[in-house]
Amino acid sequence: MVLLELLKASLAKFSIKSDVKFSQVTLEVQREDWLQVAKILRDDKALKFDTLIDVCGVDYLHYGLSEWASSSVATNGYSRARSDLPNQVREPRFASVYHLLSTSENHRLRIVIALSSDQLFIDSACSIWPVANWFEREAYDLYGIVYEGHPDLRRILTDYGFIGHPLRKDFPLSGQVEIGYDASKQGCVYRPVDIQPRVTVAKVIRNDERYNPNGTES
Repeated sequence: MVLLELLKASLAKFSIKSDVKFSQVTLEVQREDWLQVAKILRDDKALKFDTLIDVCGVDYLHYGLSEWASSSVATNGYSRARSDLPNQVREPRFASVYHLLSTSENHRLRIVIALSSDQLFIDSACSIWPVANWFEREAYDLYGIVYEGHPDLRRILTDYGFIGHPLRKDFPLSGQVEIGYDASKQGCVYRPVDIQPRVTVAKVIRNDERYNPNGTES
């Protein structure tokens, strides 16, 4: 792939892993090198990644060890479901992912920067691509990734007093608080959530007869 060769030549001095996934080049960049790499990707005349399309966070907690992990073909929900996930935590647990576009060269690029739980911070890309502003605020809000040098890093989707980061894998599905109207205070108040968490398991998984070569439903 031509783009991959150009990237290797322009970023030769950095320790970078490269791969092609889903017909798109992916680079794994070290956290301390990110801002330098970003400037090269934007300014290098052979690359010209002038547009930042998206920034998102990723939580790899229990990656590959989910309740649906199975080494054999399952015939019903009970054979695969697990409610006792292992305590093993993958590190680095988090990642900040950037998607770039070169409008002149028609190249697309994915950048993945791995971040450990005890060093959950990375240089903001706002000085390179100003559009990163709200994207990075969202990743901070939902995952707790701190973007150093960001001009206005605060929550963007949840309340300013919200506790926790709701897209982390260990955040409870039912949340931690709920809001309701308090007649005595004549206003809405937060209180501990009263929903009891539970694991939903499919009782039966049936094959669709449209895809059954015998023409009968099993």
